[in-house]
Amino acid sequence: FHQACSPFIQTARCYARPVRRKRKDIPSHLDDLPPTMLKKDYANVPIINSVDDVVKRLLSLEMASQKEKMKIKTQQLVEKVRRSPNDNGSFEVQVAMLTAKIRTYEEHLQRHPKDKNNRRRMLMDIDRRKKLLAYLRRVRYDTFENTCKQLNIQYTLPPPYRRRITKRWVVKKAFCLKVFQEARKLRAPARLKQRREWQARARAAKE
Repeated sequence: FHQACSPFIQTARCYARPVRRKRKDIPSHLDDLPPTMLKKDYANVPIINSVDDVVKRLLSLEMASQKEKMKIKTQQLVEKVRRSPNDNGSFEVQVAMLTAKIRTYEEHLQRHPKDKNNRRRMLMDIDRRKKLLAYLRRVRYDTFENTCKQLNIQYTLPPPYRRRITKRWVVKKAFCLKVFQEARKLRAPARLKQRREWQARARAAKE
């Protein structure tokens, strides 16, 4: 048995109902992929040009999932920095693959900021990419510059190591130096004796 609600109560219920906020359209790094592009598994099939338009539409990115779009986007980034057509494991290729994953995590976290698991994975990938870029910057600087330019990465230098000097640290450092000097004095006679033995052997070998 349901009683009819009065207009006043119905109005109060509608007023107390929380207003749903419209989600803003977050730009994606996959937006530049044309929907008519074929999926990665069907791009090089020779029969694809003779099939029906409906089949082409089913095999295109218009009907593709996020995972299939990510494959093509990762391949595009890898093609920009790879050294040769057979290069699949160089540092530049690894940086490109990590960059695609990091950008996907960033977009996901903008929609779901409380997803701690994906945030942790993104931070792990960022740290790994930093190590690869630091190695490239130290060993092959021209390749490092080209990789950052092609992938649109802004590399910031890590901050220099600074330690706050305290009284306890100063005392500990002075004590360690004193122990090192005393141990060196105790080992000095043995080292001098060993050096004299080496000199005697070298003289005997010359004679």
